[in-house]
Amino acid sequence: MVTQESPPFWWQSPGWQAFLFSPVSWIYGQISARRMDLPPSEFVNVPVICVGNFIAGGAGKTPTVLALVKVAKAMKLKPGILSRGYGGGVTIATLVDLEKHDSRDVGDEPLLLAKAAKTVVSVDRPAGARLLVEAGCNLVIMDDGFQNPKLHKDYCLAVVDAKRGIGNGFTHPSGPLRVPISRQLPLADTVMVIGEGNGADKVIRLTAKSAKPIELANVTIKGKGRLKGKRLMAYAGISDPQKFFSSLLSVGANVVAQRAFGDHHHYQDDEIEDIIEQAEQQGLKLVSTAKDICRLKGLGKLSQELIEKTDEIEIELDFGNPDFVRNVIDSAINSAYQRNNN
Repeated sequence: MVTQESPPFWWQSPGWQAFLFSPVSWIYGQISARRMDLPPSEFVNVPVICVGNFIAGGAGKTPTVLALVKVAKAMKLKPGILSRGYGGGVTIATLVDLEKHDSRDVGDEPLLLAKAAKTVVSVDRPAGARLLVEAGCNLVIMDDGFQNPKLHKDYCLAVVDAKRGIGNGFTHPSGPLRVPISRQLPLADTVMVIGEGNGADKVIRLTAKSAKPIELANVTIKGKGRLKGKRLMAYAGISDPQKFFSSLLSVGANVVAQRAFGDHHHYQDDEIEDIIEQAEQQGLKLVSTAKDICRLKGLGKLSQELIEKTDEIEIELDFGNPDFVRNVIDSAINSAYQRNNN
């Protein structure tokens, strides 16, 4: 069974469904835009980089954050990651402890991010940033939060999926946009398009008209050679499972079976049993995303069995401009220096 977090008409040319909800979308968009335009209420004395997107759902934020962390560490910085912690139960700013927390506590993405750098989960972004600074971090990298005005951001990088783009271009609930694109673009320092496809053509045109820089990046699978010719059963509970399945096909894997679930999906025991049984009956190797594996950890014997039977697929970004990530960090550092010395 395929579950979807967003309605299919969001990703199609505007039809009657989009226009039906358009009055509500207009009101929602105006309220959201006014909130986004508010001046920040709090600052921290270290650079803050926000990796966000224009729409609800995934666009490549997590691999972008990890790329920033990797380069920041090479620059001898001490980066910390600030996450909303979607799907987790903690209610106060919390430093993720991989020995203590599971996805029910802090969500799945923070567990993945915490492997790379100190990670704080906090609905209150300023409180989370302060906790990272107290923990010794001298660079805060926000995973999402572009539309949240509370914490001052020194650099905003908006990522866009090349295939999905901004969908039908409508604001929620008529479409996937969180705020009208005309109100979001001015607040982005750079727009980065990830992957291949023409779904982001509209965003690219609008970005060019607004004189904002555009960067390109592609997703690559780590150790992709091991997958070529292998008969696989792939399962994923992410915003766009088909994107994951397509990436496996692109490296020569034979994806015989697919199981797609909604973003941040918590696997039930019967679903896990079905996945394991189908793979065994058809003689298929199980594969899934690093985020799914993080979500399964610490949830019991059956989940652990699925982890042990699954080949975890890790991805990374290949940037068209190899100096881009370092330039983003340098820009954020310069911006923070100027505001702290004015």
